[in-house]
Amino acid sequence: MKNLNLILVALLIISCGREKKSRNITFKPDWINQVGSQDISVKSKTYFVNDFGAKGDEKTLNTDAIQQAINECSKNGGGIVTFKPGVYLTGSIFIKSNIKFIIPKGTEIKGSENIKDYKEIDTRIAGIEMEWPAALINIRNQKNVSLEGEGIIDGQGKVHWDYYWDLRKNDYEPRGLRWIVDYDAKRPRTVLVSNSKNIFVKDLNIKRAGFWTVQILYSEYITVDGLLIQNNIGGHGPSTDGIDIDSSKWILVQNCDIDCNDDNFCLKAGRDWDGQRVNKSTEYVVIKDCIARQGAGLFTLGSETSGSIRHVYVSNIKGLGTKNGLNIKSATNRGGTVEDIYMENIQMDTVRTFIEVSMNWNPNYSYSKLPKEFNPDSIPVHWKKMLKKVEPEKGIPTFKNITINNVNVKGAKKAINVNGMEKSIIKNFTLNDVSISAETAGSINYSENWTLNNVKIITKDSTKVVLKNTSKINFNDDVYSKKDGSKIKN
Repeated sequence: MKNLNLILVALLIISCGREKKSRNITFKPDWINQVGSQDISVKSKTYFVNDFGAKGDEKTLNTDAIQQAINECSKNGGGIVTFKPGVYLTGSIFIKSNIKFIIPKGTEIKGSENIKDYKEIDTRIAGIEMEWPAALINIRNQKNVSLEGEGIIDGQGKVHWDYYWDLRKNDYEPRGLRWIVDYDAKRPRTVLVSNSKNIFVKDLNIKRAGFWTVQILYSEYITVDGLLIQNNIGGHGPSTDGIDIDSSKWILVQNCDIDCNDDNFCLKAGRDWDGQRVNKSTEYVVIKDCIARQGAGLFTLGSETSGSIRHVYVSNIKGLGTKNGLNIKSATNRGGTVEDIYMENIQMDTVRTFIEVSMNWNPNYSYSKLPKEFNPDSIPVHWKKMLKKVEPEKGIPTFKNITINNVNVKGAKKAINVNGMEKSIIKNFTLNDVSISAETAGSINYSENWTLNNVKIITKDSTKVVLKNTSKINFNDDVYSKKDGSKIKN
């Protein structure tokens, strides 16, 4: 599978390179070579978890034994912690500085299906700081760590997916609590890197996450390389994002292949009042040479935008069955700015919408309202955070300075669906060498100053992009054609 993925990525790079050469347009900010971790150097001594009582029999709960091996390695100045072949059941484990934690081929780690085996910690979930179960594998407040190997990490997430859907459909939604159920239905992430620096996460096969698969939170100089993420095994788990980069900087993601049931590659920076209180941005991020399969967004910004997201470069991504290509989403209580985004060399097949932009995303989830049956003084702390009002002038997000270069999309339902607001016009979109084949063209609302060079939209229904409340946007007749190649006339 890894070899096949590398071949697909190589073919993608070659084909994108050929297309780019035709116009010699490229966008490579001067900071992109500064992202990612440095080489991880640790002592050569190896600690096998088996020597501390771990059993690879798929039945024994090995949380304490694995943690003892990590602690002993750390006490002696670091080294390598690894496994003999087998299937190891465990709850939350915490890797420490100066350790290479290796899950070798022939080894499988299975996450416990009992949520009590995941210690609750202070963390951030979907933009809100709160107590939440730790991830299956945690790197918190550490530096110089590598989590690697060609083994398997199975989150065994279905039990957590079922719990969420039952709570949402049979309890929370009937009581007007859609806005809080995602925070009350506690489910484990698979890998969490938090408040850490100089970390490698590479070459792992991860499947069936209970919640987000990999979250990079409040961290810097992190490399995520060569992950195969398969979350749509045995069902479609809610919020099983692939890789979430959350209020972090100097991040490199490359050579990853993600199949999930929410955003494939996603950047976040806090939600609403609490996100503005923390006020930590996501900046200097490179995502390249990857594959996005089923999922909600090949590349998503938001909906947690409160701390702002900027300086992002995305290149050489292939999307196969992903719902959206570029997906920028926020809400009128988030605030924050999304800016200086470069996206190039993208190929997609079978997509809902290539460019999807909304400042009023998913209102039932985005806006909190306490039903009358509840006493505001006796609700949980994280409910109070969600209900705390954001001043109107601080709640409107800003999207600007987005550049898209060398894109080919086929099999889309809609080419473009962009919605700014009267109080926040979307500004400065540049499209170069973009070809989109779709059932319908779509619309742009409350936007200005779009620059188009060699843009082609081929529609089945012979529609053109509808422009509302826009200025300095010129989708001329040369942009449009039908599926048969004939021009679309007014």
